[in-house]
Amino acid sequence: MARKWKEEKRAQKTVEETCNLDHPVPDCLTTKMGSVTSLPDASAMSWKNDQAVIANIFYFLNIYSHGKMPSHCEQRFLPCEIGCVKYSLQDGIMDHFHHFIDPEVPPRGFRYHCQAASDATHKIPISGLNLSRTGYAVVLRELLEFIQPGSGGRPCFYCRSNDRFQISWCLNRMASVTGIESLPEVLAVEDLVIELYRKKYQKEPSKTWVSREMDVFLWDFSSNTRCKWHEENDIVCCALASCKKIAYCISKSLANVYGVSLTAAHLPPQDSDYGESTNTKMVVLDARRFQKVEAGDSGYVRHFASPSQDQEFIPSNCDSPRGVKTCLSGTSIMRGRGIIRLLRSASDLSKSFSN
Repeated sequence: MARKWKEEKRAQKTVEETCNLDHPVPDCLTTKMGSVTSLPDASAMSWKNDQAVIANIFYFLNIYSHGKMPSHCEQRFLPCEIGCVKYSLQDGIMDHFHHFIDPEVPPRGFRYHCQAASDATHKIPISGLNLSRTGYAVVLRELLEFIQPGSGGRPCFYCRSNDRFQISWCLNRMASVTGIESLPEVLAVEDLVIELYRKKYQKEPSKTWVSREMDVFLWDFSSNTRCKWHEENDIVCCALASCKKIAYCISKSLANVYGVSLTAAHLPPQDSDYGESTNTKMVVLDARRFQKVEAGDSGYVRHFASPSQDQEFIPSNCDSPRGVKTCLSGTSIMRGRGIIRLLRSASDLSKSFSN
């Protein structure tokens, strides 16, 4: 019986392959299927002048989930928190949107997986949260009302490129459940920053540099950055905070480039000098990384790097973005491992005490 069954399956497979060769799939159908899964690109944006750039309003979005399910699961994510920030280079953070989302029931067998992933990041419990949660319909309706422009076309969302698939999936999931058909596009904020530099300098930094600049921990515990619940429980991972930190990074890197004066809406309160360097001396214990020292009375921070570092060019008559190295006269190069200099200074200090 087994041999007979295998022979029938083999014959059926041969017939199917013959039919596929006789009737190949049209190119128009394959092209259409590919366009469904592709995400839009932010490089098609254009502005008339610098004033249009700094007045343009951007929306930074992030959606947290209770873990990530395997690809064979129909329900890949469980949205549990959403944060969105309304921002412009001219006015800084203008408004924000935040909600805890009432999650769906985890797939059978994945409850522990979802709770463990939450405990490792945002620490939002699947059940038992003593805060009001909002359903998909209310969250999506209020989010679309939040981004409605006064006039003109419909805006789009910007997020980190690594989170793009998750955010797009969560938005589409909420839209399918609530019956909303059209949603704003979700673009990568790294492409936005590259486009802003290209607009000003006609040259662009690498995407790796932009991603590294946004992977900062400087504002993790800044006041008025996280939501109230994450602030009270001293939890770093917060959907609203991640959106605000994107705005902080763009303000710190591009405000001087476009001649915008930094205010309390651009950076958190502890960076109150706005444009003045307050960095103290810091030795990085790795010769391959940047080593920053206070530049004295000059008001800017010099970057010391090994010659092996890739250098990117920005015209010398413009302010250089933080992290992009230019040839500055009078800038010295420090070489050698920081740990060796640290040990030598400690040895000299012990000798002075012994004398």
